Amino acid sequence: MAAEKKPDNINIPPFETEDLRRNLVTFLDSEFDDAITGGKRRIGNFRWGVYIFYDYDGEPIYVGQTNEMLRTRIRRHLTNQRTDAVAMSVLDPFEVYEIEVFPLPQFQDINSTTDRAAARAHLNALEYAVFGKAIAGSQFKAILNEKDPPVPTVSIEIPPSFKLRVVSDEVANIRSHPDFRIARRSLIISRLAQVISERKVQGGLRRVLLTQAKRLQWLAERRYLALGGAASVETENGDEGEND
Repeated sequence: MAAEKKPDNINIPPFETEDLRRNLVTFLDSEFDDAITGGKRRIGNFRWGVYIFYDYDGEPIYVGQTNEMLRTRIRRHLTNQRTDAVAMSVLDPFEVYEIEVFPLPQFQDINSTTDRAAARAHLNALEYAVFGKAIAGSQFKAILNEKDPPVPTVSIEIPPSFKLRVVSDEVANIRSHPDFRIARRSLIISRLAQVISERKVQGGLRRVLLTQAKRLQWLAERRYLALGGAASVETENGDEGEND
């Protein structure tokens, strides 16, 4: 008996997964001015920096920092599901439309313990500043981080940043539809609520759940009003709906 032929596309990732990987490579390989060397460096190759993820409404949704390399940290968030934020359903990679990064080229090649301590203090201060920037720029005055960054011990200025979308027009047309986003956000809220119900958690996760609920309500209300609001609530035969 002949062996069953496997589909030709068995080793090909789903279209949206491949799209994200391709656009993420474009983003991370984009060149950015290195103020220390005077040359250019691929944005993903900066070791130290802070990043913001934005959703399809331009809302900041998550802020993070890294000292292992922007490329490594951002890819871990969006492509392999291995970060706590993704695993706990705090951050949904499907919601990420744009990424903004704030590299710190002055700490690219540090080695000593003293230098690393100074760099860490600067990185924490930058995360605190960018976190505040994200909160101020959010219409909900909240983002999805489970924890607030530590209070800074040094004064810094927010450095130049680089921002780019990481989804194609084709994927954007699918994911940006309000009904898709409402369904997806409802799914993430359900997963997060299940995590909370099954574990002993701190208040941070409950704050994330509350923020996500507000964001879902806002999406649902906007969709409802866009389709006519109360005027659209009718039965199939054209009569106004009545309670049973």
